[in-house]
Amino acid sequence: MDDLIGWLAACAAEIGAAVEPRRRQGLSGERESQYVLDVAADEAARRVLARPGWRIVSEESGVTGNGDVTVVVDPIDGSTNADRGVPFYSTSLAVLERGELVAGCVRNHATGTVYAAERGAGATRDGVRLATTGRQVLRGAIVGFSGWPRRRVGWGQYRALGAASLEICLVADGSLDAFSVAGGSRLHPWDYLAGILIAREAGAALGEVRGDDLVTAEPVARQPVIAASEELLAALLAVGPL
Repeated sequence: MDDLIGWLAACAAEIGAAVEPRRRQGLSGERESQYVLDVAADEAARRVLARPGWRIVSEESGVTGNGDVTVVVDPIDGSTNADRGVPFYSTSLAVLERGELVAGCVRNHATGTVYAAERGAGATRDGVRLATTGRQVLRGAIVGFSGWPRRRVGWGQYRALGAASLEICLVADGSLDAFSVAGGSRLHPWDYLAGILIAREAGAALGEVRGDDLVTAEPVARQPVIAASEELLAALLAVGPL
């Protein structure tokens, strides 16, 4: 596919359009913490992503299809935000080819902002090239968290915004200095895969609290840490579980 990023962005927009009329309808009752809008988003995602014949790994419906190309999708990341009207929720799409992470796209449906990257080609927000803050020290840093930190270890401020894929992209564009997990929080590949490629292509450093590999399409729990620089990543990892 020649314009892979363009196609992923269009796919995310189509998923967002399917979700809009399902907002504020509450939980689906089919699965714990699943919203009506999650079901609508997943149906749209599987319909659109089936067109190229890709293998699909979705948070909501598991594995569909087979082949050398896998797209890992969180149809709606930040479902509670979406349902309650908090303008911070996204579709996250990551493409793996024979196990290698080659492309990622994250669309904030509340604003229409699209973050994207292809391996080795840099990262963009709405077509504009991204770079991290490059911050090297924890003191004074602004850090986003999945979960609630049990202790403070010197950062300046923190945010818990409820959509990991977008929060990782905020590290890529310099809005945050880092993103981490706290309070025992764990994420899955559909939460972070697209974001970590975008962040890495913007110059971020990536790590995992236990040293596990982040690039996988398996439904396994991970504790990613993304920072504006290698030095800041080392500082966050050195403090241990938060």
